[in-house]
Amino acid sequence: MDTIFTLLMVLVMIASILLVIIVMAQNPKGGGLSSTFGGASPAQFGVQRTNDFMEKATWTLGAVIIVLILISVVITGKPTTAAPAQQQPIKKEAPAKQTAPAATTTTPAQAPAAPAK
Repeated sequence: MDTIFTLLMVLVMIASILLVIIVMAQNPKGGGLSSTFGGASPAQFGVQRTNDFMEKATWTLGAVIIVLILISVVITGKPTTAAPAQQQPIKKEAPAKQTAPAATTTTPAQAPAAPAK
């Protein structure tokens, strides 16, 4: 299980690095890699295709990363042993506090009063 998780995490890291490279190569104003190869004119050969490729690669790599993460969660999230049915936790009561017996003072019993004669 650990080797599959490691493989998936390596693939996620590679896809993430590629995604960063592709996003950094794009320019939000229409320049970026496409303007480097052919100027700003979309009429030249290959310039429009470069923008399409970069956009599709961005979306594809984003989807690949999400799918790989979901697969890794599903594969590694399964328990290896069957969990017991919902058992109530055993409550252990604290033992009763034992105190020393109270010191009792014994008083002589009072003799009943003798009836007056």
